[in-house]
Amino acid sequence: MMRLLASSLVVLTVLVLGGTAAAADGIAVAVDRTAISTSLGHRFLLRTTISNHGSAQARDLVAHLNVLSLDGSVYVDPEDWSSHRTRYLAPIPAGGSITLTWRLQAVNSGRIGIYVAVLPRSGAPRPPTTGATVRVSIAKRRTLNSGGILPLAVGIPLLLGGLTVGLRLKRRAGTP
Repeated sequence: MMRLLASSLVVLTVLVLGGTAAAADGIAVAVDRTAISTSLGHRFLLRTTISNHGSAQARDLVAHLNVLSLDGSVYVDPEDWSSHRTRYLAPIPAGGSITLTWRLQAVNSGRIGIYVAVLPRSGAPRPPTTGATVRVSIAKRRTLNSGGILPLAVGIPLLLGGLTVGLRLKRRAGTP
């Protein structure tokens, strides 16, 4: 009875999926580089190519961009890095591939890891296919003029001081 039930389940699964490849069946994820060096606040691009090495069309796949701290010294909120981290993929023909461009902004300094995982939209309990980890080194940006604030921080007190001195001189001269 159990064998019959298991066989029926396999046949039903093949019929429902229609011979499509799932994330673990012939899918590969490649990145255009494995190391990036940038500065805090700068924007950069990462390209991934998702290839179907299987014999059937791969469909109903989703790609997700993941961002994490490699040294654990910084809290990383991935949504600050990219607002479009999930992509629902068009079908990929057997032997075909698609390239995705991910736009990111460095919001934390330190050593950050980025990787893309591809998995079936069905949520089937199988490991996702991932690309290589991209190591991002982000230099701290130390500046006196953070965001153009230095002229205001110095200029406003100087302006107020100048007005105060001018009013005092005018009062001493006896001019109303």
